[in-house]
Amino acid sequence: MTTVALVNTASIQERRDAGGMYHHRTNFDKYHPGYFGKVGMRHCHLKRNQSFCPTANLDKLWTLVSEQTRVNAAKDKTGAAPIIDVVLSGYYKVLGKGKLPEQPVTVKAKFFSRRAEEKIKGVGGAWVLVA
Repeated sequence: MTTVALVNTASIQERRDAGGMYHHRTNFDKYHPGYFGKVGMRHCHLKRNQSFCPTANLDKLWTLVSEQTRVNAAKDKTGAAPIIDVVLSGYYKVLGKGKLPEQPVTVKAKFFSRRAEEKIKGVGGAWVLVA
């Protein structure tokens, strides 16, 4: 009676997948160029959020609030300006492209361009920096 040697099939699988830099090199060079090695420089403790600053122009400002808000602000004669918080809409900086309607408005943002500040003040509004 002969005995059959038990083979660990997991180790066979591991040996089959190995050899990317050696006996399977032609496959990797042909179908996966650049698989091995390093590219570029390392930047330890990279903070990607520092450069994240989505912008909105003045001509887009009133689209961030409802039309009813604008109508109510135009009817209101007490002088209370509506508040538009652009940070809640996902924008951090307000740029000065476009025109604002001749209606006071308070704009809250993290950053303002110089022209945006001038145009907001020009219509009798105010700009507020938020953290």
